[in-house]
Amino acid sequence: MVIQDNMTSKAITEVWEDTVQVFQKYNVPITNEALQVLVTDNKLQVLLTELNNVVSSSTTTCIEGG
Repeated sequence: MVIQDNMTSKAITEVWEDTVQVFQKYNVPITNEALQVLVTDNKLQVLLTELNNVVSSSTTTCIEGG
């Protein structure tokens, strides 16, 4: 599964505990709000890339709907 901007930081950290450090690095609170609401556009893509690197996930390792 690829971490996406419509996911919440709380749900992400519940599934992948290692992501907490990334959220702390970027000062993103752990809440029930979607990342696209919490993070500005210019920082969002960097955050998503780093989160997916931490969980070893990318669009090449995942198929749509799976």
